[in-house]
Amino acid sequence: MKINSFLRASLFSALCCAGLFLSTPTGLTAANPVILTPPPPSTPRVNGPGIFGVRPGAPFLYAIPATGQRPMTFAVDGLPAGLMLDSTNGRITGSLTDRGEYAVTFRAKNTVGEASKRFRIVVGDRIALTPPMGWSSWNCWGDAVSQAHVLSSARAMATKGLRDHGWTYINIDDGWQGPRGGEFNAILPNKKFPHIKVLSDEIHALGLKFGIYSGPWRGTYAGYLGGSSDNADGTYPWVQLGDVNEDYKLNKDPKAPDAKPTWVNWSFGRHSFAAQDARQWAVWGVDYLKYDWFPNDVPHVAEMADALRATGRDIIYSLSNTGIYDSASDYVRLSNLWRTTGDINDSWSSVSRIGFLQDRWAAYNGPGHWSDPDMLVVGRVGWGPDLHPTHLTPDEQYAHISLWCLLSAPLLLGCDLAQLDDFTLSLLTNDEVLAIDQDSLGKQATQISNENGRIAYAKTLEDGSFAVGLFNRGETETTVGVKWGPWGTLATPDSAATFVVRDLWRQKDLGSFEGKFETKVAPHGVVLVRLIPPQ
Repeated sequence: MKINSFLRASLFSALCCAGLFLSTPTGLTAANPVILTPPPPSTPRVNGPGIFGVRPGAPFLYAIPATGQRPMTFAVDGLPAGLMLDSTNGRITGSLTDRGEYAVTFRAKNTVGEASKRFRIVVGDRIALTPPMGWSSWNCWGDAVSQAHVLSSARAMATKGLRDHGWTYINIDDGWQGPRGGEFNAILPNKKFPHIKVLSDEIHALGLKFGIYSGPWRGTYAGYLGGSSDNADGTYPWVQLGDVNEDYKLNKDPKAPDAKPTWVNWSFGRHSFAAQDARQWAVWGVDYLKYDWFPNDVPHVAEMADALRATGRDIIYSLSNTGIYDSASDYVRLSNLWRTTGDINDSWSSVSRIGFLQDRWAAYNGPGHWSDPDMLVVGRVGWGPDLHPTHLTPDEQYAHISLWCLLSAPLLLGCDLAQLDDFTLSLLTNDEVLAIDQDSLGKQATQISNENGRIAYAKTLEDGSFAVGLFNRGETETTVGVKWGPWGTLATPDSAATFVVRDLWRQKDLGSFEGKFETKVAPHGVVLVRLIPPQ
């Protein structure tokens, strides 16, 4: 007998409530995944982070993420002068000149109820006070990306409800670049992006933000124009000699033995155009930059950091790829996030290898500066343009999302948002899970135990509770647990002997536990819980 995913999830939730299951179900297959995330209620619920940073005088754009039956109206108590709210869609715009912290309350109301959430607006030198959440084009379209592809994902982020759960950024990766020109002699788009300012405006009109890609080399990894040139006028020999395709991509592999030395673009040119490019991006309304080269040397990191700040626009600055650990303190000072690894792929070996080796970056992770273990490989991916469903099993996908949220990692989707299936959508719209990533304290989880593939991670949250992930890297179901107290794996005072344990994927309290909690975990799976002190 076949049952649909909603009935299957309801049946499983009922069994959980009866105490028959405490663990992620075993035997999940790609053809038969169990949706654990309950659907949001029709009454309003305000989601997303509890804090937002902006620099003095920078354009302000924040869309209040809220689920519930539409139409919905919004209000903000204590909104500071200089900001305006559109009460029909919850978008706040304007600018603030005075430094400081402003406590406000978001309110959302529809015909069946209302909800509120406290929120802090911090005007200062730091932005990205919680890890960015959004989408990037590379893992589905590669350098075949086009304006139509990007706009399709932006519209899908809005219509499929991701925006209402805090997903914000729509980022073009490599493949948009044409020749230099225009007012700033900056990189202009190729024919795949005929109206990039129009694209930016459409993304902003959806309540989303717009990102772009570049790097300081002569050219990029995919063979497009980069941020420097050997010529003072910003021309490039492979373009002048016609060794490009119709999109200004280098026809020769720059690392191939027969590539001419003057065409090798994976190195720095004598003349940098960082300032010119940054000014052009600001005019287009860019909100996020992925800056890609290796190694991420500090002088070039600093050069672009200065160029972005000089525009007067808040642009998230993301370094890629494989940051140098000895430069971590400089990345903290100069950027908002940095890749800690090479490219991820949709295999358990890749996800687990990367995800479980992030502890050494924990000391550098925090509001305004985040280590980045690369994109989420769920949904339909393929590095463009041929896509396939992720090779991760459903259990592995639950583990992937849980671990990235515990790590306070940037959450960047690489799948085609227009083709999201119900299971993938459920992974990306669980507000209690996403809240672990977006917690305002910004503390990265670290391993508190690791025994024969049974791994526990713990993360302290702003309200004094703990998020704990119980992972099984083994090939058979096993029991994984956490002990707490002065001598437990999770060090807590004697006063915290008892916690209410809440299953975050199912959004269900499992009961009160004293001193320890343990449960069965599927192979390559996770049980993600919150340990809540008694009121």
